[in-house]
Amino acid sequence: MLPHIDTASSRHRLCSWILPTLLAMVCWSGAGPARAESGDDFARQAGARVLGRVVPPLALTTIDGKTLDLGALRGRKAVYLKFWATWCVPCRQQMPHFEQAQRHAGTDLQVVAVNIGFDDTVEQIRAFRRELGLTMPMVRDDGALGELFGLRVTPQHVVIGKDGRIVYVGHQVDARLESALAQARKAPDSADSDALAQAAPASAGARATPALRVGEAVPKSELSSLESHRLALSDPARKRSSVLVFLSPWCESYFAKTRPRSSRECRAVREQLVALGRDNSVRWVGVASGLWASEQDLREYRDQHRIPVPLALDRDGAVFRRFGIARVPAVIVVDAQGRVARRVEVGERSGLSLDRFLSPAAAAAVQGGQP
Repeated sequence: MLPHIDTASSRHRLCSWILPTLLAMVCWSGAGPARAESGDDFARQAGARVLGRVVPPLALTTIDGKTLDLGALRGRKAVYLKFWATWCVPCRQQMPHFEQAQRHAGTDLQVVAVNIGFDDTVEQIRAFRRELGLTMPMVRDDGALGELFGLRVTPQHVVIGKDGRIVYVGHQVDARLESALAQARKAPDSADSDALAQAAPASAGARATPALRVGEAVPKSELSSLESHRLALSDPARKRSSVLVFLSPWCESYFAKTRPRSSRECRAVREQLVALGRDNSVRWVGVASGLWASEQDLREYRDQHRIPVPLALDRDGAVFRRFGIARVPAVIVVDAQGRVARRVEVGERSGLSLDRFLSPAAAAAVQGGQP
């Protein structure tokens, strides 16, 4: 699980030993940051969006090239989806339970491992499967399933009843998950099943919206910055290019052990943002993934490193999906007319320097060490 600081408990201890009366007034007023969101919190947020919805019939393609038709299971099997990543520590810890669910699935439960496709290749997924001896079907998501099921955290459990309704979304392996699985495996009401079967379209694969290509116009939609300002993806005045830097507030720290190369790349890009972000010859926009992150996490990351560019949390992942971003850091350059000018490869071997996107005079000043 990604670490979070329990500021609420720290504030409680402070209130207990310094100037009790005065500090009690401060604590009661809510001074100080709120407690960071946990994995359970993120799962509850996802559940609030999707619980009770009827899942459209889906035909998934596994990493072995086989088709898994979930639509054909309607009325016969419940479905247990687990969203996970090879770099996710709690995902690894929960895999023995998941494998046991697969081995005891019987004839009334379909188990599917859905790799979220974030900083994971098919080769890495297969190596992980061999290492842990996993036998359930595995799918690598292109973003479509994450969008459909409101992905916010890993692992994220989704249980679908035989009637096709989402009955549970969670993060932990606990009694609530076991109860949801048991309930989902019960036969649905026949009337409900018949109605759903008549309303359901033919099975189709879950497809993500195609990623924007060079030359295509970016969406007119806007993000909300940490200061609650409207943040467009291109320059509303159509005068400057925009450099969209896709990032995560936990990339440097959490990936230090599980994805050290990605961690170093995130740090390098962040350091360049700090150095160059006050230059106004281009528009700088930081877009943070909503996976395992809240506005508070992003604000603390910004303040810790004194990042001067406007940052926004892509809470539901819509902007990441629209630009086809499957790992961080990543950079998209949008020209003054609002079209994708280039997709920039970010990697230790790419020698990426963000100052190439500045005006010639500004770039020369940076390279010459001028303020």
